[in-house]
Amino acid sequence: MIHKLQPINDESDLIMSQNITPDPKWLKNDLVATNRVFDLAIESLNAMRETIQSTLPKAVELMAQTRSRHGRVIITGMGKSGYIARKIAATMASTGAPAMFVHPGEASHGDLGMITEHDMVMALSKSGEAPELSDIILYTRRFGIPLVAMTENTESTLGSAADIVLETPKIPEACPNGLAPTTSTTAMIALGDAVAMALLERAGLTSNDFKDVHPGGKLGARLATADKLMHKRDALPTCSAETLMSDALIEMSAKNLGSVIIVDDNDKILGLITDGDLKRHMDGTLLSKKAGDIMTKNPKSIAPKLLAAEAVKIMLTEFKSPITSLLVADDDGSLQGLLQLQSCYAAGVV
Repeated sequence: MIHKLQPINDESDLIMSQNITPDPKWLKNDLVATNRVFDLAIESLNAMRETIQSTLPKAVELMAQTRSRHGRVIITGMGKSGYIARKIAATMASTGAPAMFVHPGEASHGDLGMITEHDMVMALSKSGEAPELSDIILYTRRFGIPLVAMTENTESTLGSAADIVLETPKIPEACPNGLAPTTSTTAMIALGDAVAMALLERAGLTSNDFKDVHPGGKLGARLATADKLMHKRDALPTCSAETLMSDALIEMSAKNLGSVIIVDDNDKILGLITDGDLKRHMDGTLLSKKAGDIMTKNPKSIAPKLLAAEAVKIMLTEFKSPITSLLVADDDGSLQGLLQLQSCYAAGVV
């Protein structure tokens, strides 16, 4: 039998978060548990500052060398450590360091073939004794593949076999039974993020590089550059400073971008005429005047590779009142395009 959801007809049937009152019996205990998690996490992170001072730079250097020979960082772990390993691999890949997760169980059934002689392996295990890691450990030792361990037990099977050990602190788990991975997984996530950020800074990854691996979604929109969203040169209304306003208005109307751009013979920007300029000069002589007499000289322009998000900020905050478009020009002032606020919003740039 297929269960069908019934539509809500009475708003009183809805459970709203603002109407939820914490059970007084558990309120104090809930906050105690929360603070215990936070306190142990902070203690763990502070302790880890000391344990990785000498080893983390070595691990980062090894990963940088692996990348330089077009290898990847293969990250593995079992259980909760496996979930953290997936996250670290995703973070590295998204910040320009080729990385992938290999499940240790699947590795024993053929996925070891994913690991090449150009790669290196980073294995996560709190105890360092996860039996599922044994085949990957042996594989790296047999074929001379560098192995980095992330564990709190440097004398474990994993720790002893590894070329470099990133030691996580022996701080109790926040679980009252000392069993559910909490403090240990927080330490692993933080350590993985530290390695990823160190690699990012070594590579000199820019926001434009970042966009290449984040083309979709809001992040991709935020990283879009002006030249990707602007109206191109051939779509722009332009004229010379000597053009009569009667002709300039025809050009402005034909291209329908709310302005006309004044350029010289080399396509260098001289000025801009907007609706505001027209209103300020509106009289019986307007049509017989020259564009150069009406234009706003030396209008603000931006570089083609400026982030659209930065352009939006300029349009909204850097003038006495918000503007709706910006000229896009090369370093020498040559006109390249026109970026409109509406186009940025339509692309998801906020």
